[in-house]
Formats: sequence, structure tokens, C-alpha cells
Amino acid sequence: MTTEKQLIQTDIWDFLQSYTSARIARGRAGHSLPTKELLRFQADHAQARDAVHSSLDLQNIQDRILHETIVLQSKANSRAQYLQRPDWGRQLSEASKQALKNVVDTPQDIAIVIADGLSANAVNTHAIPVVNGLLNVLIQHHWRIAPIALVEQGRVAIADEIASAFKAEIVLILIGERPGLSSPDSMGAYLTYQPSVGITDERRNCVSNIRPEGLNYPAAIEKILYLLTEMKTKQISGVNLKDEMQGNLLY
Repeated sequence: MTTEKQLIQTDIWDFLQSYTSARIARGRAGHSLPTKELLRFQADHAQARDAVHSSLDLQNIQDRILHETIVLQSKANSRAQYLQRPDWGRQLSEASKQALKNVVDTPQDIAIVIADGLSANAVNTHAIPVVNGLLNVLIQHHWRIAPIALVEQGRVAIADEIASAFKAEIVLILIGERPGLSSPDSMGAYLTYQPSVGITDERRNCVSNIRPEGLNYPAAIEKILYLLTEMKTKQISGVNLKDEMQGNLLY
């Protein structure tokens, strides 16, 4: 009797697996994937689905962030609403709007937002070292920093409303990116100069795939600080701001 092991055909591109965690050159067993690879696919898919439904560890973030925080909520009251109504994830709840009133009464240089996005696991894992690394430098350079907003059921654009309430010149939001089958814990950073409700995505700059296996913490912090400095100096962001980073500007 022929076994699956005897049927498995190794892909000629198999050597590429040593260079990437992407699902490539996994071989064949007849007309299908080998059972081992199929089970790995199913496990990775389940992990990605779990990431979408994960929750922010608010207490841990509040305890470890080296700055004042405020907890907010989008208009989406549940994960189901968040996934079904993307527009609600871009708007603050009425209670959160009220909570922001009079939190700060003077203009701020930057508002930092941490939101769950599509992978709270990513934010729970990576946001604290990145934010604290940024704070160490921004404080040294006398940036006025609004309380850090922790947002449940939030999407990128919700940062604009928060920044407007804080009278912030620049907003940075760290958010869980859409989970991939090999990267369920990828965090993104979006930066915008002069944010306001209703602006479109060409006004933003993005630093993506922040995680040890992608863009590691020191590299991510360096890139974000570069963009923040350029925004503050040139008073632009998004497609108007070209990334010409050549070295370390703030350390």
C-alpha cells in the first residue's frame, strides 16, 4: 500500500523556506498539500482568527506605560459591531467624547493613541516597549505630550478625533494590523500632521509590521522619531512627506 510519505513531492523552491516564514514551496501529496502542512495551515488560520477577536489588556498597559493614560471606547459596543460597522470604529462613543472634554486646556505637540484594531494581541505585546522608547526621547526634547489614549474597538481614523480634542499638532496611533497566517501579532503605526475629523489616508504616514520578526523595536522607534521630527519641522505629512532617512536624528 502506498503511504502519503511516499506520495509527497518536494517543491523545487523548497530552499526558499529558510529565508521567509511565508507559506511557500510546501510540497504536494497527490493533488493536495501534505497532511502536516494542511494541519499547520489550519492552526495558523485559527491563530489569525483568535487575534481578530482578542482584547486589549488595559490594566497591564496602564501600569507599564510611562505617562498618564485615558481609556476610551469607539462607537462600536462589541467586537461584532466593530467588524460589521467599520464606520463606528472610527468614531468615539458619546461617553468618551465627554471624557475628553477639558482633559487638557493648552495645545499639545503630540497625541499618542493605542488601539486594538484587528489584533489586540499585537498591541498587548508590542505597544509598551515602543511607546516607552518614544517617550524617553520626546520628553528629552521637550515635546508636549497629551495623555495617552487607550481605545477599545478602534480604527485608525479615530485618532483624528482624539487629537482634535487634545489640540495636538501631530497624532500617532499604534494599532493591531490585519493578522496574516504567519504574522498574527503585527502592529502598525500611523502618523498624521494637523489631524482633523474627516481627513483621508493620503495625509498619513505608516510604519508597518512592527514586531521582533519584522521591524524590530529599535528600528521602529527610530523610524517613527524621524517621521515625527520631519512633520514638526516641515509641517507636512502623508504623500507630501518623503522618507529620506539616512541616520539617527534624535538619539
